[in-house]
Amino acid sequence: MSYFLKQYATYGMIASSVLLFVTLPGCKSTPEATPSDKQKFVLPDSLAKTIDIDSVASSKVVNSITLTGKIAFNDDNVVKLFPLVSGNIQDIKVMLGDYVTKGQSLAVIRSSEMAGYSNDLITAETNVSVAKKNLDATKDMYKSGLASARDSLSAEASYEQAQAGLQKAQRVLSLNGGSKEGTYQVKTPISGFVVEKLATNNMSIRPDNSSNLFTISDLKNVWVIANVYESSISLISAGDSVNVTTLSYPGKVFRGKVDKIMNVLDPTNKVMKVRIVLPNPGYLLKPEMFASVMLNNVENKRMLTVPNGALIFDHSQYYVLVYKSPSDITIRPVQVSGTVGDKTYISNGLSEGEKVIGSQALLIYQELNS
Repeated sequence: MSYFLKQYATYGMIASSVLLFVTLPGCKSTPEATPSDKQKFVLPDSLAKTIDIDSVASSKVVNSITLTGKIAFNDDNVVKLFPLVSGNIQDIKVMLGDYVTKGQSLAVIRSSEMAGYSNDLITAETNVSVAKKNLDATKDMYKSGLASARDSLSAEASYEQAQAGLQKAQRVLSLNGGSKEGTYQVKTPISGFVVEKLATNNMSIRPDNSSNLFTISDLKNVWVIANVYESSISLISAGDSVNVTTLSYPGKVFRGKVDKIMNVLDPTNKVMKVRIVLPNPGYLLKPEMFASVMLNNVENKRMLTVPNGALIFDHSQYYVLVYKSPSDITIRPVQVSGTVGDKTYISNGLSEGEKVIGSQALLIYQELNS
């Protein structure tokens, strides 16, 4: 019996200890804080000094279209030089990319035709000299009564014909370079850059050759030929302002206008071409460069706009933070219609004149949701 008494006494001590632990005041559990106990967010003064507060404004709707294209020559300022005589090219004086001035010789052609033009000039000069001497002799004979008036008139007509032949020979030689040594000088009629060179030394040429020898372009202004897809054709008109950027100068914007619209579609890629004229100071733009064209078209309607920095995208929805006071900032869902430059068009969710936080909006949004 003593064994069972001892076990009972032990169980009694354990039960007393458990009861004492439960009834101790220091072991009472604390209830969790309810949402109503959370402190309301107040914008700190230090943060308020660094953010931008913008007003919701009404602005004209601008459609922004991005087109692809390339830099091309201005065909109005391009000259292709074709050979006017047959012969053999002996001396090419320029290379591709060289700058040349008006009247500068680009190459020399040794030509039998030029030699023939020189001989025609010498013959014409001889004929004039002979006709002049004959006229003088006939006039002296007419004064002496040894020649008739008819002989004098005939000699004068022969002299005038010889002069006409000389003038013709001079003009022909002048049109073909004016050289009397059997050579033809290929000269540029404008100043500019050699943008194409198809001539080589010792190359034989004919005047009926369809290939040009050189192409000269001044490159003071260039064309941008851009592609417009069918969905954007209605948004483009002549005179629209454009901003052009290139891979070579990513931070530089070239401004121009739509100069011409080619009102046909390319049958291969189904795009319409538009031409943009750009000034080219410093010759920065080179033909065949890739170009990105940003075109802004203003519509005759208005929409509400906010700065891009005011937008927050979360859970497939755009939001802005409407500001009334440091302690009154609310999250407002909005519907975005489009973005042009640093502005975003809002179709629903805001009223004109409301104030929104335009910078560090994501940071404040996270604090409001924490």
